[in-house]
Amino acid sequence: MALDQSVSRRRLLQLIGGASVAAAAVGTLAACGGGGSGSSSSGGTLKVIGVGDQEAGLRKVLDAYKSSHSGFDFNLSFAPADQVQTALRTQLGGGNAPDVHVVYPGNGSAMSMAQLAKAGLLADLSSQSWTQKIPDGFKGAFQSDGKTYIFSPGSSMLGAIYNKKAFATAGVEPPTTWSELLSVCEKLKAKGIVPIALGAQTPWITQLIPYALVPGTVYAKTPDFDDKMLAGQASFADSGWVDAMNKYLELQKKGFFNDNPNGTTYEQATSMVATGKAAMAVQVSAVLSAFRAASQTPDDLSMFPFPATDVAADNWIPAGVVVGIAVSAKSKKSDQAKSFLDYCGQQENLNTWAEAVSCVPLYGDAKVDPALTLFLPALKANKAVPFMDQRWPNAEVQPTHFAVVQELLGGKTTVDAALKKMDEAYRKKA
Repeated sequence: MALDQSVSRRRLLQLIGGASVAAAAVGTLAACGGGGSGSSSSGGTLKVIGVGDQEAGLRKVLDAYKSSHSGFDFNLSFAPADQVQTALRTQLGGGNAPDVHVVYPGNGSAMSMAQLAKAGLLADLSSQSWTQKIPDGFKGAFQSDGKTYIFSPGSSMLGAIYNKKAFATAGVEPPTTWSELLSVCEKLKAKGIVPIALGAQTPWITQLIPYALVPGTVYAKTPDFDDKMLAGQASFADSGWVDAMNKYLELQKKGFFNDNPNGTTYEQATSMVATGKAAMAVQVSAVLSAFRAASQTPDDLSMFPFPATDVAADNWIPAGVVVGIAVSAKSKKSDQAKSFLDYCGQQENLNTWAEAVSCVPLYGDAKVDPALTLFLPALKANKAVPFMDQRWPNAEVQPTHFAVVQELLGGKTTVDAALKKMDEAYRKKA
């Protein structure tokens, strides 16, 4: 599926400025394909570990590479996000990591490009020709000390994935302001439809609603908020993050989430929206294919920007580079692994991956998924910001964010206390 309207690299460069995606969809850890034992320099079995939201695109390019490279095979598996942050990170440090593995763009998590590159765990990809096409504004997501360490197919939007039939049943349309959102949720609830599916048992899901709200409550008013944070001139606890977190709780208090979000998984929330039991879920466009795969009527699923304020013009959007892949610095098949990443960087293969995960390709003008139509005006108006963790200075803030949101939803903390913990994590040394 594609739009007639293309998004230019210049516009994307202006709007995102090197975003990262920390949210990685959960998949099952199961081998998928491969198993050959070729050993020539142009062949061999490559061990690859990804996360669920990569599957649709990563599998396609691996299959295409295999068909055009004699003697090559691969062993592909997918790890849940918590295992990526723990077990895979430990494997990397121990020297027994896969040849190619998931890495998050930018900084902000234990498996982010900057953190792994700093530890000497990633192979340098800078000599590959595609790296010269990375827009300047994206380089922070791909490079550390001027060297490129990660491949990602492009940028993902974050908003509400919604079921059009559920909306039609309640007689509502995608809202453009916060008040309209509350009204839409009330009408959906009155029809017996869960307004917003929230699978907060899966830790990375907890961050998505704040990420959707903060562009409007923080960055629309203070575009240089990240710079001020790094300079010690701002804090989470004394900013629009307070408004965003309170609105998160307001949605819960009004009964607009499913029962027991902290006991609901990502997969369960996905199923709720796909089947129409729930009307929407705040998510990245990279997992739209998973929602469609879970639905008997995939065309009923689309997206809209999740509004944060009652001034439509202030409802900026989050947009970021999607989760990527890198080559282990200790891989014994690094030549073959690097060859595969170079193949991914070719325009046709990059476009294939980007289309499969509903993101805008990193470079070259290309058509995008029609579900992103409502995001294009904000992109063109430069009213988009990176996913928040991209410029966080260490890998402590994100897990703290996950934990305090679960505590908030469980009634075990307050917004002020939660944001104080995030500020304390932010000030820790990298």
